[in-house]
Amino acid sequence: MKILRIIARLNVGGPARHVVWLTKNLNTNGFQSALIAGTVPDGEEDMSYFAAENGVEPIYISALSRELSPKDIVSLYKIYREIKRQKPDIIHTHTAKAGTVGRIAAFFYKWLTFGTLIGRPRAVKVVHTFHGHVFHSYYGATKTRVFLLIEKILARFATNRIVVITQQQFVEIHEKFGVGKRGQFSIIPLGIDLGSYSNSIDHRNILRNEIGAADDDIVVGFTGRLTEIKNIPLLIDVAARYKLLAVEPKLKFVIIGDGNLRTELESSAAELVRDGTVTFLGNRDDVSQLLPGFDIIALTSKNEGTPLSLIEAMAAGVPLISTAVGGVVDLVGETLEHQDGFRICERGVTADDLEPKHFLNGLLYLAKDEKLQKRLKENAAAFVNAQYSIDRLTIDIESLYRELMTQRV
Repeated sequence: MKILRIIARLNVGGPARHVVWLTKNLNTNGFQSALIAGTVPDGEEDMSYFAAENGVEPIYISALSRELSPKDIVSLYKIYREIKRQKPDIIHTHTAKAGTVGRIAAFFYKWLTFGTLIGRPRAVKVVHTFHGHVFHSYYGATKTRVFLLIEKILARFATNRIVVITQQQFVEIHEKFGVGKRGQFSIIPLGIDLGSYSNSIDHRNILRNEIGAADDDIVVGFTGRLTEIKNIPLLIDVAARYKLLAVEPKLKFVIIGDGNLRTELESSAAELVRDGTVTFLGNRDDVSQLLPGFDIIALTSKNEGTPLSLIEAMAAGVPLISTAVGGVVDLVGETLEHQDGFRICERGVTADDLEPKHFLNGLLYLAKDEKLQKRLKENAAAFVNAQYSIDRLTIDIESLYRELMTQRV
């Protein structure tokens, strides 16, 4: 079975690793996989090295990128031409931009030849994975409505199966925003290489030595892209409020990642916090060795799919606090206790909203309660090991593809 996977760019983040892992793993057991990727824009870190480390050689289309552009016509033609060359059984697109251009190209391939309708559609199935969605918090109301309309049209006319990665994401995309039919959806959680995340004492000291954290310091970390949707100003505001309170325990904040907002965020942290409480480390390719140095991982996003950074931290035994957005709700589980603006859940703590004081309340509560930290670590590690292995992901995707190939065009 020939699989052609398409993603807009291999930038730092979960989707890039997801498609590389699947392309690598689905080149055995009766599968042959290829990966199309576009260009990484300025200000974002390129993860092509990760593909190379895993023996994956993407087909790069330079005209394909994240932002809307007249070059999209060029990328559409080149993807269509590559589909004709590959003659895949399954075309699987990932993320919004590649999902749009890739599915339009797949539609042309399925129904047209040399610009005219063919008598019988080609026997190709089209799958799209929502790693997140852009239906709120990314763009203004008009642009959001346009993107939502495009997704509804693509779901109806150019998609056999829609994959979402959490139950909460299904509720948002299908039930709230009305994309697709119920029978089109499959819920397939992410998978990661769990063996890379081991919370050993040796690994714990790598990060802490680098940032000068004392043994009794509570290191609060963030990993990810420094872009608007991640809402890092909220985390900096929380750090500034903490400094004004002058309370115990002693917190140190570390931000791992890069992006178009890094310079602005560093300036803001220097102005609001001043004493080096917030440290920026930039992009790192040794995150799995740095995570055990965190005492708490913090996520302040306005919108998320299922944040891979949280899954990795849970696997490394790091308790989490996050805004309750998207798939985070599924990761943390049921609410056990509701406090002042935050909730203690089965596997983490969530803030009720984007208010800095509520996030800080939850952070301080977690930082002071060692028994709670221990319980969340144990629950989170057991959950991730049972639900988020790369082997489970591969098996689920294989099963989806085999099911689709038994269906009529």
